[in-house]
Amino acid sequence: MTKHFAIIGAGTAGLATATLLAKQGFKVSIFEKVAQLAPVGAGLLLQPAGLAVFEHLDILEQAMQLGAHVTGLEGQLSGGSLLVNSHYKQAGTGYSGLGIHRATLCHVLKQATQQYANLIDWQMNTDITHYIETPQGITLFGQYNNQNFEQHADAIIIANGAKSQLRPSAWVKIDKPYPWGAAWTILPECLAFNPQILHQFYHGSNTMMGILPTGAIPDVPNQRLCSIFWSIPTHQLAQFKADDAWLKNIAIHWQDVADWLKTTMPTQQTWLSAQYRDVVMSQYGTGKIGVIGDAAHAMSPQLGQGANMALLDAWSFGQVAHHARQNDWAKLWQEYHQLRRSSIYFYQSLSRLLTPMYQSDSKYAHKVRDLVFPWMYRLPYFQKEMAMTISGLKTSPFKQRTYQEIAQS
Repeated sequence: MTKHFAIIGAGTAGLATATLLAKQGFKVSIFEKVAQLAPVGAGLLLQPAGLAVFEHLDILEQAMQLGAHVTGLEGQLSGGSLLVNSHYKQAGTGYSGLGIHRATLCHVLKQATQQYANLIDWQMNTDITHYIETPQGITLFGQYNNQNFEQHADAIIIANGAKSQLRPSAWVKIDKPYPWGAAWTILPECLAFNPQILHQFYHGSNTMMGILPTGAIPDVPNQRLCSIFWSIPTHQLAQFKADDAWLKNIAIHWQDVADWLKTTMPTQQTWLSAQYRDVVMSQYGTGKIGVIGDAAHAMSPQLGQGANMALLDAWSFGQVAHHARQNDWAKLWQEYHQLRRSSIYFYQSLSRLLTPMYQSDSKYAHKVRDLVFPWMYRLPYFQKEMAMTISGLKTSPFKQRTYQEIAQS
């Protein structure tokens, strides 16, 4: 009998995993709390690792048409000197990133599921509140249109985000919000700076902004856009205003950025907030229960790996899912942990190390950063290692996967 997977959450990890399972002939039910997919958020950067998964899913070409080609990251200090100068070509020939809006990312991933409509069942407006594992599988309990219901599946994949209440509490080692978040907005493509670069600007450890080219959204494919991020303590997000005082503060450090914003940003521009969590788990699956995406390993956005980690989770699960046919769940999770554990640990540890240098009230962290980083970027070895790290391909400090290993069918 064909195995039936229940996936909780129709985000990046959930949709990619659903497609890869259906591609192998498994039945999938996607349970999503909202009535209609309408992702809210600014753009994000798909690294080469994420693009390799897109190629594996056969949706890379469509994403490239809508997204923005990104060749690297440049981080500028007050006064104009470069602190960060990392380019994907330093990691490998042909490597690049893709700036993409969340709405576009969701659109492309949802379209990928449609080619397996006979195997993928959508259950929207459905809130799964709890589940029970039995020898026969998983029984899910929740509400559909405010009515109680229960449903059976052979296994459950929890992919409902950083604030998930469904992940087994015994697996959770850390689950806490980051004290710093970001205000963000969307503007027309920034041509005042190289539109193929993610531009970031830093002053001390408590001032950071970014300009990320993100291409177009499906409904307006000819309007190229970018996303603006302004780092701010979480407790100040509700009071944030992009007013004259804010622009003057930017002009003190980066006059050219302030000039561009003055000519581009409408007076009543809408800004939204982004908050982040630190989630560390001792394991990601056992038996017929698995946790992937931000629900499994949410982290600071400092390394820009959130969506890429989710896609790598999906790819990895796709690599081991065949064990489910023989009910060999122990082998499935053993191999999954071999594929993911060391990489997740590497990126979470590095993110925790770097974040105070960019988002904190520390008086000293940025001084170490400003002294060490410019020298590191002048050494070929560190140039390649930093580019490889940003690419999302590292599996440990001294090992990495290749793009081709992930992309192949």
